[in-house]
Amino acid sequence: MNEGELFSGRADRRADVQGMRPGAEQGGAGAEVRSRPQPYPGEVDTIGAKHLGFAPEEYLARIAAVRGRMSDQGLSALIVTDPANIYYLTGYNAWSFYTPQLLFVPSSGPLTLFMRDMDARGATHTSWLPPEDIVGYPERYVQRPHIHPFDWVAFALRQRWEVARASTSPVGVEMDSHFFSPRAFRALVNGVPEWRLVDSFELVNWIRAIKSPAELALMHRAAEVTTAAMTAALESIAEGVGQHEVAAAIAAAQIRGNDAAWGDYPAIVPLMPTGESADTPHLTWTDRVFATDESVSIELAGVHRRYHVPLARTAVVGRPKQELVRLEGVVAEALAAVLDVARPGVPTAELARTWNRSLALHGLEKPSRLGYSIGIGYPPDWGERTISIRTEDDQILEAGMAFHLICGMWMNGYGYELSESILITDSGADTFTAFPRELIRL
Repeated sequence: MNEGELFSGRADRRADVQGMRPGAEQGGAGAEVRSRPQPYPGEVDTIGAKHLGFAPEEYLARIAAVRGRMSDQGLSALIVTDPANIYYLTGYNAWSFYTPQLLFVPSSGPLTLFMRDMDARGATHTSWLPPEDIVGYPERYVQRPHIHPFDWVAFALRQRWEVARASTSPVGVEMDSHFFSPRAFRALVNGVPEWRLVDSFELVNWIRAIKSPAELALMHRAAEVTTAAMTAALESIAEGVGQHEVAAAIAAAQIRGNDAAWGDYPAIVPLMPTGESADTPHLTWTDRVFATDESVSIELAGVHRRYHVPLARTAVVGRPKQELVRLEGVVAEALAAVLDVARPGVPTAELARTWNRSLALHGLEKPSRLGYSIGIGYPPDWGERTISIRTEDDQILEAGMAFHLICGMWMNGYGYELSESILITDSGADTFTAFPRELIRL
């Protein structure tokens, strides 16, 4: 880029953001800033504000919790790019996360959602934010080799008088978000040199770990979709049937749901390691047909309003191998032992130790983690990326936490997978579904 193009780009950027100074007279750099209070969810005249996913008080409590943790971490502001966290705080929900988007959370005052201009109107349909706090960047910034949307966003934040206000302390960034690229980070570093950008260490994700009663109601709805999807899978598997046909049946059930709950799209597609390939997880499907006496591990999730309830079961067309029958009993015993000890006040490491001891009695081990926290999910993952159930983690269980316990035993040339999504209650642990906990013979 030559010097003329550089200055031309700056001029374009200034033109892009003219008039983006809410609550202030249009004047020079010294124009007085009229600070606005935090808008109240539900009081804005937009479709999204009129149809909130949760009560206004719940959204305000979430924001207050985020700001409390920001204060604890010494942050003056937080940059949120994880679509699950944006949804959690604002209700915004659309398939727009493949282009850069950013929710700016200052220590006080309004939140600002930056996104592609063509998606900005969609945010008024699904979020509670007022239109003046939903800002679209120009189309010419989308997928260009020499400029990035956050170049524009950095300048827009400056025009909205957010830069100086947040320069007193570090600004937190979701460094491990799937949708925050190195180029996005570089654009912010270059665009706002006054800021010291630091890792927020999944700040919002950790607040999401304890679910409210309203969130749990959605997860119970999702569990009904889960049951419908697993039922569809098992009813469609037969000798000579292609894996892709089973995947189609699962997808239809995941979307259709049942009379009580419609289904949302899952963060992860159905997984179906089959036969000898069942000795490894995370395989999807081909047109391969099922054969007699062949097992398949099915892992899927029911989803309702972005809340996920995963479930895995192993089925066999015909007669199972003896080693599978052995794993069936061992896994059922070990999982029951884990569920018996799961309750508030117990460290997650104790669940992992209980599982490991049960397996060791039978000469078995599982090197990978036993489970992880679940709730809101967007592709490519339905986990919350916070709490893991393994011996190295000592997070204390609390009522309202939800986990996917994935009891996968991937051996040499075969495998057995069984999982449960569980809720920690005041007295113990409940499963979200009531599917038979056994090797399913078809």
